[in-house]
Parts: sequence; structure tokens; C-alpha cells
Amino acid sequence: MTQIDRYVLILFLRTVCVCFLSLAGIFIVFHAFTAMDDLIAQSKAGEPLPLVLGRFYGPYLLLLFDMTGTIITLMAFLFTAGWLRRTGELTATLSAGISHGRILRPMVIASLAIVSVQLMNREWVIPRFRDSLTMKAKNLSGDVEQAVMPTYDQSSGILIEGDKLRTLGRVITRPNFRLYSEYAGFDDVLLAREAIWWDPQAMAEWRDNQGLPEAGLAASGLAETASAQLASLNSTASDTEEKRTSWTDLAGRTGMPEVTGYLLRGVRRPEDLQDVPSVGLESREDLVILTPADQPWLQATECFVVTSIHPNMLQTQDTATRLASVMELAGRVRNPSVHTSKALRTTTHERIVRAPLDFALILLVLPMVVNRRGRKLFVLIGSAVGLIIGFFALKTIASTLGGSTSLVTPGIAAWIPLLIIGPLAYSRLRHVQTV
Repeated sequence: MTQIDRYVLILFLRTVCVCFLSLAGIFIVFHAFTAMDDLIAQSKAGEPLPLVLGRFYGPYLLLLFDMTGTIITLMAFLFTAGWLRRTGELTATLSAGISHGRILRPMVIASLAIVSVQLMNREWVIPRFRDSLTMKAKNLSGDVEQAVMPTYDQSSGILIEGDKLRTLGRVITRPNFRLYSEYAGFDDVLLAREAIWWDPQAMAEWRDNQGLPEAGLAASGLAETASAQLASLNSTASDTEEKRTSWTDLAGRTGMPEVTGYLLRGVRRPEDLQDVPSVGLESREDLVILTPADQPWLQATECFVVTSIHPNMLQTQDTATRLASVMELAGRVRNPSVHTSKALRTTTHERIVRAPLDFALILLVLPMVVNRRGRKLFVLIGSAVGLIIGFFALKTIASTLGGSTSLVTPGIAAWIPLLIIGPLAYSRLRHVQTV
């Protein structure tokens, strides 16, 4: 990398950082005006105010970077080129026989790196903060309750409903599971005090993070040690982890199934649960509803319902889809228990093509950066804004065609913008190499 490459790259990255930090500062200042009382109340609970602000606004800054990173990079392209032209440095470099493509190469590579960081942030970082992004300032140290969106499990014929969904602890309060399939010994509904989501793989990862022993240790001579560790965890947990008491309750249990589902506690209906054996469906080889009649690990007022309907699918807010990774969306599309809408299929394909489409949008601004007509910077910015509006209009039209009509399939609809913009962006990139 030459000295001029380093100079252009530093100037470009500095412009990107200034633009993003300015936008983030505006967001934090305006939002803090409405939430400062709640944030100060959280700091009085023992944490310093800067730490509270970091815990609350940190995930939102990650989301803000995902939403605006491409647009900020595009604008930084124009600002950097305009600055080089205004100071005469671009003219002097061009007079030495160096093409625009060679001068802009560090910014093109840096733009590709920014799009790649956005991709990693979107797929691996943001989904981990999904619960935090649904919280308000007053709920920072507590759990978030949402209304439950009724969801039908097609493989078991069970409609999952409830009063409230605690997103942090994955708990449904006062669940109401309606049985539309024939289950011997059961009526048409399961009523309980709460339903706790059970995922053996997620529980194993959580045990490792908390330093807990495997559940099988409770059945061996280390039961007292396991109990002591669980008690210690409960006594030293933070405010957030205290809302996950259901996890520590299940971590020490033995006999929990190796399938996902909901553990219903405090079952009120059917009343004679201990006398009803576990049942399944003729169309399935496995059991669907496990009862204490033949499952000794269940208590008298508990039962287990096998299902793949994750609590994220029960959220009424759109965060379950908007903040999910591509792997989660693809798993939901392949899930035979859930009806997959055309809109969700279109969204999944859009997430797959988003990174190359964002990079293609940045390349579209290259002819404006070259600016052989000598147009002023504000005119170029206006042209770039018009380009961005047209870009999002094309995406919206394609998404509507795939999600709401039968004219094209969801996959084709999501790829239409890239098929149109991709070749155009490549031709513009090749053009500036010789200009």
C-alpha cells in the first residue's frame, strides 16, 4: 500500500466514523430526553450511569450501524472525493497519469470490508441482543412481557396461546394450549400456571457458560455439589439472570427429553393428570404430550408438550423476524410444524442477497465520484439521494411482488434488484478503471 493509498483510506474511514458517530449521538441525545428518568433510576440501583447507558444503547448502536452503514459509506465516498477535489490533491494525482479507479481502490476495498462487518454484525451479533432490543429503559434490569401471538403447530394439531410471554426467560404465563387433534385422556385444552421453553442444545450451552455440571451428575454421587452450585448461582445472579430462574430450575433435572417443547407447570386441566398416560398421534411415532403417569421426572402437576414452536415465533413484535439470522429464518421456513408465508420466504431470500446488493449500491455512486462535468458537491449529494430512493423503491416493489402476489416466486422477487443493479454496478466499476 502506497502513501497516497493510506492517506485516502484514512480520510475515508475518518469520514465514515464521523458520520456514524454524529448520527449515533443525535439518536442517543433525543432518545435520552424521554428515557433519562428511567436510566437514572437504574443507576441508583447500584450500577454507574455510564454502564447503564452502555448496556441500553450499545445494542441499539449495533442495530443503527446495520441500518445505516451502507448509506453512510456511500455518502463518505462523495465527501472524500469532494474533499480531494477541493484541495487539488485529486487533480494533482490524475495529472501524474493515475486513473480514478486506482485512486478510488482503497475506498472500494474499505467499503467491501464495511459491508462484510455489517454482515457479521447482522448474522452473529444482533441476534444475541434480540431481547435487549425489545426492552424499554424501565425494563433494563427486568424481563419484557409481550402479548402472545396464537401459533398453530401443524404436526401435532395444537394451537399455542397464553396470557403473556416473558421473552428473557422464555416463559408463557397462563398458557392455553388448544388440542385440535385427538389425544386419548385429554379434553380439548391444556391449562397451566406457566409454560417454560425447553431446548436441550441451548441448555447445554447455557450450562457451559455458567460453569454448571451436566444434569446427569445429579443422579450420581455429585448431587450435593450440583445443588450447591445451582444455589450459589441463584444467590449471585444479576438482575437480568434472576429472571431466568426457570433455567436454573431445569438445569439440575434428570430425565429431561432430548427434544424441544414446553414444560407446563401448575396444570389445572385436565385435573386427573397423574392418571392420564403419555400420548401421541397415529401420524407420529414419538409421544407428543408427556405426563407424570409414566414419566417419573415430571411432578404431579406438570406435563411436557413436544413442539418446535420457539417462543420467538410467538412474539407479536416483528423483532423475531427482523432481528433473526438467516439460519434462523431458513430453519423457520423448513419447519414443517409452522405455516410459512410468502412474505417470510421473500424476507429470507432478501437477507441472503443483502450484502452483495449493498455493495452494488455503493458502486453505483462511482460515476458521481468521477464528476467529469464539474458539478458541485451538493448537486452530487442530491443525485445520490435520488439514487438511494430509486434503489429502495425497486426493493420495495420486488418485495411486494414476492410477498403479496403470485406473479413471481419469493426467491425470484428477492433476487430481481441484484439482477438489475449488479451488472450495472460492475460496468461502472470497470469504467472508472480507465477514466
